[in-house]
Amino acid sequence: MDATSLSAELAAMPLFTGLDERQLEEVAGSVLTRRVKAGKTIIKEGQWGHEFLLVLAGELEVRRDGQVVATIGAGSFVGELAVLGDVRRSATVVAKTPVAIGAIPASLFDALIFDIPVLAERVKAAGARYSPPAAPPA
Repeated sequence: MDATSLSAELAAMPLFTGLDERQLEEVAGSVLTRRVKAGKTIIKEGQWGHEFLLVLAGELEVRRDGQVVATIGAGSFVGELAVLGDVRRSATVVAKTPVAIGAIPASLFDALIFDIPVLAERVKAAGARYSPPAAPPA
């Protein structure tokens, strides 16, 4: 996928709504696209995260402790908690169907959210919604 068509695809995603052309091109230039077969584990719960993932096509299952907690599709994203907070992955993510994903390495993701503050706000707000429940006090 070339940068121009990726920029157009990103513009249609809620996360990137309202970004100007320069910002969309900056994001698109940071994305590494890849295809994943159905059934393949993309993220493993408990591992360290080094990239933020955008779902460009297809569906992913999000699992916690082996239980499906969500199914997400194109326009969604995963991996923000691990790259924002430098914490272990809070869920396992498996390709439910063949998927196209866009990976943004953590170092480039940090630069993007520094350069585009509204992007940081949106990602953090979504991350708060999907955070795993806190452990009960000891």
